[in-house]
Amino acid sequence: MRLLKALKIQNKQTMKANILIIRDEFTEKSTLGKLYLNGEFYGHTLELAWKDNKKNVSCVPKGVYNARKRSGDESGKYKYQHIEILDVPNRSKILIHIGNYPKSTQGCVLLGSTRALNFVGNSRKAFYSFMYDLQEFDDLEVVIKNR
Repeated sequence: MRLLKALKIQNKQTMKANILIIRDEFTEKSTLGKLYLNGEFYGHTLELAWKDNKKNVSCVPKGVYNARKRSGDESGKYKYQHIEILDVPNRSKILIHIGNYPKSTQGCVLLGSTRALNFVGNSRKAFYSFMYDLQEFDDLEVVIKNR
């Protein structure tokens, strides 16, 4: 019994959440995609359009990134736990957070359960469900691809 409990604790410490964002629609104002958590479709994403990775006005470059959970206390703007994507070249404070329109982001990723042109819907519900399912993970990896 102790061995099983120890294995569960050890496995929990090494469990990694794999967050995959596959972008599939590109407009002048936004970049839309789908988010998968450990291979399971989770929702739709909205980012700004690609503008050569310029700070606050461009989507995140495609790539593989480490990420972490960031508390609301660490943010001046978002008073709830959210995800920070780490080591984005020439950028900082790239987040996954609640929002519906391109005006809701300054280079971050928004999550919703529905989507339309330059829009993701039901963002709050989709985001809180996503964060709930991330509770058991301490190690986060974000992979961003363009289709």
